[in-house]
Amino acid sequence: MMPRLALLFILLASFLPARAAQDDPELAARTELNAGVQAFRQANYEEAVGHFERAVALQPEFITAHLYLATAYAQVFVPGVDTPENVVWATKALNEYREVLQRKPSDMTSLKGIAFLEIQLKDFDQAKESYQKAIAADPTDPELFFAAGVADWSMAYRDIEAEKKKLSAKAQDSLFLSAGCADARTAALANVNDGLAMLTKAVSLRQDYDDAMVYLNLLYRLRADVQCGDREAHVADLKKANEWTDMAMAVRKKKAEAATKSGQGLVDAPPPR
Repeated sequence: MMPRLALLFILLASFLPARAAQDDPELAARTELNAGVQAFRQANYEEAVGHFERAVALQPEFITAHLYLATAYAQVFVPGVDTPENVVWATKALNEYREVLQRKPSDMTSLKGIAFLEIQLKDFDQAKESYQKAIAADPTDPELFFAAGVADWSMAYRDIEAEKKKLSAKAQDSLFLSAGCADARTAALANVNDGLAMLTKAVSLRQDYDDAMVYLNLLYRLRADVQCGDREAHVADLKKANEWTDMAMAVRKKKAEAATKSGQGLVDAPPPR
């Protein structure tokens, strides 16, 4: 049987860290943060949220806790689901990312997180502005230029489709010859051209960026739609769109062949001796 004094010592030792955490808000906040990280790694996101919320409450200036809380909120948010309950998670994440930026204006995780959530909430104008801030902080990241280009495409597509819906179904493929073309061009052309610039930059930074090539194809097709009455420009844009489609397909084929070759290499490799 364990002596009573030894048992008492063990009980006190196990009690002291918890007591110390209660008396020291910084230590308690870090304890909550660590528990939240463990829950997050196990995909228990709502449990992680609870721990991170308590960490922030204990230490409001704890930037790491705000960042983890924002990330946990964003993880609970389901993109494409527009229910009020779901949007609340995105709103909470945005608020926490902004808390981080107030203390650390150049934090890339927060800049990217805000822009991504704004895209998911279809706040494309604001997302574009947020991606421009992120690009200013890191002009070497092709994914930022790609995402900014997608925001441009989203706005241009929205505006052009709105004009197409005013036409008969048969006439929608000939928007560039219709009376509504001028309005569509005014609404969309700036975003189209900016998107082309963003995506071209993305490809210059990552030459095998097939997703960017796909969106370049889509943007050239949109620009063809608003080449009002100019058949030559319309045809030229469609030609460019097809060229980017071909390039994207070629890159994807090359990647698939490389992946297959790599897999075969692993299978065919002789066993170690």
